[in-house]
Amino acid sequence: MAWYLESRAGLLIGSAMSDEGRPQTERIANLGEPSGGAEKNARPPIQIRRAEPADLKFVDEIQRACYPAATQWPLAAFLQYEAWVAVAGTEVVGFILYRAVAPDEGEVLNLAVAPAYRRRGVARKLLQHVLECHPGSTYLEVRRSNIAARKLYETQGFEVVGIRPGYYRDPVEDAIVMRFRSC
Repeated sequence: MAWYLESRAGLLIGSAMSDEGRPQTERIANLGEPSGGAEKNARPPIQIRRAEPADLKFVDEIQRACYPAATQWPLAAFLQYEAWVAVAGTEVVGFILYRAVAPDEGEVLNLAVAPAYRRRGVARKLLQHVLECHPGSTYLEVRRSNIAARKLYETQGFEVVGIRPGYYRDPVEDAIVMRFRSC
C-alpha cells in the first residue's frame, strides 16, 4: 500500500491504494476551519494515546498552526520525552509533551491543539491524562498574554508560583510559572 500526504487549506490528507486498486483517503488533522454540513456537528470522541514516530508530522503541522517559528519544538525532542496525542476518529488533533524531573515532580513542556478543535475539551483531556499518570507536583510555563490557557490551567488546579521575565521570544514576553499538586 503506497501512502502520500498533502496539505490542502490546513487539512492533511493521507492517501493509499486499496487492495482493489481504488484510492482511499483518510483525514489526518483538520488544522483550519471545521468542515460544513452534518459532519460539522458530528464529533468523534477524543482518545488519548502515546505518540508514535509516525505522529510527528502531524505534531509539526499543529505546532506550525499554533506557534511562531521561533517557539516551535524540534521534532526530535518529542522522541526524548513523554509525548501523548489526542485523536478524534483518525485525526491527530492535539499533543502534550511531559518530562519527569524527579520521582514525584515533572513539567509540561508543550501542549497544543489544532485550531479547529479548540474549545472542545481536547487540551483539558490531554492535561488531565498527564496529571493522572504522574502524581505529585507538575510545573509549566505559559505566556502572560495567553489568558485562555491560564484559565484552563487554573480550572485544573494549577496555581501561579512565579514569573520568568522575558522568557518567551517572538515576541518577547514574560512566562507565568504554574504548579499543580496532587493529593
